Amino acid sequence: MRYLVKVVLRLVRWIPVSKARAWMLRKIGVKIGEHCRLFKADWGTEPYLVEVGNHVVVSNNVRFLTHDGAVWVFRKEHPDLDIFGSIKVGDNVCLGFNVILLPNTEIGDNSIVAAGSIVKGKIPPNSVVFGNPAKVVMSTDMQKRLMLMSKFRFNSKGMTYKEKKEMLTDYFRKKNAKND
Repeated sequence: MRYLVKVVLRLVRWIPVSKARAWMLRKIGVKIGEHCRLFKADWGTEPYLVEVGNHVVVSNNVRFLTHDGAVWVFRKEHPDLDIFGSIKVGDNVCLGFNVILLPNTEIGDNSIVAAGSIVKGKIPPNSVVFGNPAKVVMSTDMQKRLMLMSKFRFNSKGMTYKEKKEMLTDYFRKKNAKND
């Protein structure tokens, strides 16, 4: 069974459709809510210790670490020593590229974890966190206000690829011309 789980964990990274990925991950014990976008992530060696809420984005190269590999240093003296911890991601959460979630981590609902962050412990709901170690830097309400005021805000939903490409290339071509 352990070998089968390893094979599934390697295969799941290459499944192109998020729903199919979720289905396979559920089969090996990951608890995954509804309406999630699951990109190529590393679900660890104990995927059954991972719980992901509803409407969650798991970006590429997110890593769920559910054990402490540092026990290796003490293997000679304590051959049976293992330390594990669960990981829980709340509802409506965005995990950015290359985020690492360490054992015994809980991400509160409506939170954003910035790319490259290393998270350990409890992150309160409605938080934006980043860094190593990840720290709360603002509320999601503040992040929303900043995004709504951004000069790089575009209403591109519903556009075709061609329409979006034309709009963005025109904008940035003009913007870059002003800076020259």
